Amino acid sequence: MTASDAALTAATAVSVNDDQVSVGVSVGAGVEAQAGPVEVLRARFADQAVPARECRTPYLHPLRTLSGGVVTGHRPHDHRWHKGLTMAVPHAAGTNFWGGPSYVDGLGYVDLGDVGRVAAGAFQVLVDDTIAAELAWIGADGVPLLAERRSFAVRDVNPAAGCWTLEFRSELRTLGADPVAFKSPTVLGRDQAGYCGFFWRGPRSFTGGRVLAGNGLEGAEALMGERAPWLAYIGEFDERDGFATLLFIPDGAPPEWFVRSDDYPGVNPSLAFRRPRVLAAGERLAVGYRVVIADGAWSRERIGEFLRGL
Repeated sequence: MTASDAALTAATAVSVNDDQVSVGVSVGAGVEAQAGPVEVLRARFADQAVPARECRTPYLHPLRTLSGGVVTGHRPHDHRWHKGLTMAVPHAAGTNFWGGPSYVDGLGYVDLGDVGRVAAGAFQVLVDDTIAAELAWIGADGVPLLAERRSFAVRDVNPAAGCWTLEFRSELRTLGADPVAFKSPTVLGRDQAGYCGFFWRGPRSFTGGRVLAGNGLEGAEALMGERAPWLAYIGEFDERDGFATLLFIPDGAPPEWFVRSDDYPGVNPSLAFRRPRVLAAGERLAVGYRVVIADGAWSRERIGEFLRGL
């Protein structure tokens, strides 16, 4: 497929690459990618049905295994603002880009009317079937605060191993004359709530799933706020038999992880777990993640074998 700019109201053709992944663009909605007969990824760019207090933002949902099992949650009743997999920041220059109430030290979570939105302009389907979008992070006051170029792609489809890899990249750039500080609720005073950035919410049936990570770490409580080069979340499906494993591999230095299992299934390699992440005026922040989405409950040994093959 040749590179093409497409407005969100336009449709483009479907292509098939060497991994037998087809990429199609829906009219007014977003992008779907199929691996063989299964739609493994759907990107939503302009979901105006989302209430404003939940932070209208692009996100990926559903994500599926090669056998068709859905591995993302969408607007769960406990956190309506959790939507599949996305980039989200609880506090940036006075705006909540996470959705829902904002944490205030001494008061807890409060509706402050400070929720912003992330608006999508044009997106591109590139020659290698990477989908790239130009986004604007617009503050609660209506002023654009950040520009983002976000891209994602389906890679390394392996039917024999029952897995494929989501490649996700984001580059954020401040737009104003002032620095922008990303802050989590832990930075603002809440213990063990350091979520900020790339966030996955799993389906409800994955609650209580097993968590494994590098450095020999295991369990959500053991991982909370700790650094590790990778983290795997293993959950069991409702309705259909079987398990799925999501293996999160961030680029660069090992991050501090925010992870939940008993309350709900959620994973975030945090940008600002304990300390603010400050971007100077005009500064860029580039991050990248690979998420291996596999059928079955992978053991630590199976994960190690996979990682050694990268």
